[in-house]
Amino acid sequence: MSSVENDGLSRVIRYVEDEVPFEPGYYNEAYLQRRIAARMQRRNADSHDDYLGVLRGDDDERQALLDALTINVTGFFRDPDMWADLRPVVQELTAEQRSVTAWSAPCADGREPYSLAMLAADDPDIDDRSLDIYACDISEEAIEAARTGIYETTRTTDIGEELGPLTSYEPYVEQEDATFRIRESLKRRVTFETHDLIQDRPRTDVDLLFCRNLLIYIDAAYKEPLFETLQTALRPGGYLVVGKTETVPPGCRDAFDAVAKRSRIYQYTG
Repeated sequence: MSSVENDGLSRVIRYVEDEVPFEPGYYNEAYLQRRIAARMQRRNADSHDDYLGVLRGDDDERQALLDALTINVTGFFRDPDMWADLRPVVQELTAEQRSVTAWSAPCADGREPYSLAMLAADDPDIDDRSLDIYACDISEEAIEAARTGIYETTRTTDIGEELGPLTSYEPYVEQEDATFRIRESLKRRVTFETHDLIQDRPRTDVDLLFCRNLLIYIDAAYKEPLFETLQTALRPGGYLVVGKTETVPPGCRDAFDAVAKRSRIYQYTG
């Protein structure tokens, strides 16, 4: 990238920092550049300054950029091996405790927390009545989509195939052609809220915390502070699940024991 382009990118990032409810300083520049470039292409902006003009004059584009920066790839039962390794953890938690708090942060369009709710309801060795599931995301649009709970099979996403780990998905999902709707009985199992994991105070006394595929986008200098936030949310003995390409930062490793290393499931030792 030339110095002129780099200066233009910096101006867009500064605008985002001032005018969009998002903290770009925590994210690595390569990630920001890719997401901004994708929006520039969609709006036919030839330069960062052209795109900055679009942002200043278009509320919808500011929301679209926020969504591009915050909504990442997701799916029902994404990484099935992780869910297989997680199953005995959830069985143990619900067997030991009358009330278990799970938190999906960030949750994107809701498929991760709904997967947990379906896993719990589908497994006779999990007491799903004792499981309270909360889910958050910085994007209001993502939270609204999650609450709506309607998903479409596309050329690249086969929802029926994603739901394969279940004995049967019909009790939890209503299908009409390529449209899959989460049934109201399952929706009631998950509480969604708008929340900025970086800036807002976290939940506390969480027994099971999903924070998958966020750390890979965070600048190295902020990984440990974010992990300290996750530690604040977890109760001693609680479990943390991160993405399969992510690891616990070196400065935090003494506080976590690997339960299923291949699936990045850790127990917080306090």
